[in-house]
Amino acid sequence: MTLQHTLQRGRAAVRYGREHGLVALARLVRHRVRHTGAPFAKIDVIGFYSFVRGEPFGKPWCDGEVARNTVNWVVPPFGRGSGGHLNIFRFVKHLEDEGFQCRVIVSGEPRPQSPERCAEQIRDWFFPLKASVHLGMENAPSAHVTIATGWQTAYAVRDFRSTKHRCYFVQDFEPAFYPLGSEYAFAEETYRFDFIGITAGNWLAQRLAADYGMVTHAVGFSYDRERYRPLHRREPETRRVFFYARPPTARRAFELGLLVLDEVTRRLPDVKVILAGWDVSGYEIPFEHLNCGILDLDELPDLYSQCDVGLVLSFSNLSLLPLELMACGVPVVSNRAPCTEWLLNDHNARLASPTVEALADAVCEVFEDRALAARLRTAGLATASCTDWRAEAARMGEVLRNLDATEDLLEVGT
Repeated sequence: MTLQHTLQRGRAAVRYGREHGLVALARLVRHRVRHTGAPFAKIDVIGFYSFVRGEPFGKPWCDGEVARNTVNWVVPPFGRGSGGHLNIFRFVKHLEDEGFQCRVIVSGEPRPQSPERCAEQIRDWFFPLKASVHLGMENAPSAHVTIATGWQTAYAVRDFRSTKHRCYFVQDFEPAFYPLGSEYAFAEETYRFDFIGITAGNWLAQRLAADYGMVTHAVGFSYDRERYRPLHRREPETRRVFFYARPPTARRAFELGLLVLDEVTRRLPDVKVILAGWDVSGYEIPFEHLNCGILDLDELPDLYSQCDVGLVLSFSNLSLLPLELMACGVPVVSNRAPCTEWLLNDHNARLASPTVEALADAVCEVFEDRALAARLRTAGLATASCTDWRAEAARMGEVLRNLDATEDLLEVGT
């Protein structure tokens, strides 16, 4: 690329940033790097999205070829700390305890170095599993059940012939990760593949059933009881609010959160802000704060226990964060919406409209009203204690065991 061409691209980037904002510019650069490995290289759109074209592969399914307890989990490539993969591998581990023979198939790029190295990473970063690891759907073994775990993997599962049942473990409404356009449409289309949906929570189950006619079964969230619990607080005279600050994840409302916290610290100048989830040193943040960046899981309980309020914003399905904060005795403030109210309510959290004023009011109210804070802390602990990962895995196992009967009922219905 010539210097003149580079300068032209740079000026175009500046114009784009001025018109659409710095966050949008950062997302554009990330999009180009993800597709090409370089911010200004040509993008091979057709090659990158060729997987959406239907092309069946694999040996046709034959009844009796494999045991009914065999399950293929098709996952996208992962890195250390991926919350979505943490949930997936947790269910794999519990289903193995339930008697299922699980396999993990990594579909997509970049591929891990080798199946053996990938298995080591799963063990070291997530959980020790008995499951065999396979790289690429072309190397997937036959299975009674094959489960997609993200919209890109759903296309691979759709085309995989060596399975009797196709399921879809849906943790969030993934079209909402993108602006209205091609990727939104690609992700949304996967809900019309006639997979059996196993969803994280009731909100997703109801939405996918109502909008796409998907047969769905909801499983709930829980938390790691060995990790998250109330710890002794230091410096009780200091008031702190925790915020999950992750600018690249638009649905977690980083911009709204900063505005809310700015208003809170204007009203209550002694409040200290704790930010974690991403390195935000490149952002102008005028109030006093601690930029924790990305932390190891073992560091979180102590951090949470130092805080008086946890601000959790979500414009799609909730993460595990609200339950983890509750388990550490932290009152939760969140935006009121169907995607949050399947777990949070006016008893166990302080919910408010998604505006700066309303959310700042809510955070300040928890700081100022000791009775409210105590009530939310008690209710949050009770909500968390009522959840159990093993019970949710048993519920998922029951769904998988009954797939043959479910298919018979669906055939009768048609």
